[in-house]
Amino acid sequence: ANIAGTLTAGYLGKRYSKKYLLAAIYTGRTIVAAAFILMPITPASVLIFSVAMGSLWLATVPLTSGLIAHIYGLRYMGTLYGIIFFSHQLGSFMGVWLGGRMYDIYGDYTMVWWIGVGIGAFSAIVHLPIREDRAPVAA
Repeated sequence: ANIAGTLTAGYLGKRYSKKYLLAAIYTGRTIVAAAFILMPITPASVLIFSVAMGSLWLATVPLTSGLIAHIYGLRYMGTLYGIIFFSHQLGSFMGVWLGGRMYDIYGDYTMVWWIGVGIGAFSAIVHLPIREDRAPVAA
């Protein structure tokens, strides 16, 4: 599912606005996560969640890297994408650490899941004002 989602996103990114595709992917993640929280946990619901989230999870990579290359050019691509990748690692650490702390406090992960839903919704919204025009080149 992950490979198919990533390849499909890359294909669509050549034809449609990357910012809108990214917003749609983050919206999809948000809906899938919220539905998973609200549905009873069964083997079928876990499987459906896994396939849906798997197809969406790394689908952002070709769109994000393509957007960076388009806006800032290939000269700064490695540095800027490296900063984004590093910030994702910090977010991953905070998610795991905060998830553990919240489990210790509340005794389950429900609040952590809802925070993830909120972050997903925020991620979808912040992509909408991105200007996909190329940055001006200094003379």
